[in-house]
Amino acid sequence: MVNRLSSGKSWYKPFQYKEDVDKPGDVRNILLVVATLIASVTFQAGVNPPGGVWQEGDHAGRASYASNSAAYYVFLISNTLALATSILVIIPLTYKFPCHLEIVIATISMTVTYGSAVFSVTPHEIRFRYAIAAFAVPFILRCLIQLFKVLVFKNDHKSDPENGNNE
Repeated sequence: MVNRLSSGKSWYKPFQYKEDVDKPGDVRNILLVVATLIASVTFQAGVNPPGGVWQEGDHAGRASYASNSAAYYVFLISNTLALATSILVIIPLTYKFPCHLEIVIATISMTVTYGSAVFSVTPHEIRFRYAIAAFAVPFILRCLIQLFKVLVFKNDHKSDPENGNNE
């Protein structure tokens, strides 16, 4: 490993995904572990924000980190975006698993709990709609990508000379 670093060769090359070597089940399991870890960390950070919450005074029960609103916006949006993206990875990877419905229900419940907890510790001056928009971004992007694929595939299929279509 030290020789790779000193020679300028890529140290991460042996760890990269190789379609002809890696088994799909193993790749799915690794992605599930990584996505679940990200979901766990981001959920915990949202429920228990950095710096904790004020214990006394006018701001009791509010995130102390929110006293710097710009930094708190960055934290809130980034954390929410990471949670939403990890959920977007977990749901399709567990499709057709036993108890998939239960996984979806638990994930939705976790999302509602996250939103409730973040809402309760976020001061009223902070606009919560940014967090909601951040949560929606991965799902909207996925839908747009799927729509684009459908439209492009549909158009490619219409003009495919192998299928006898020459529009």
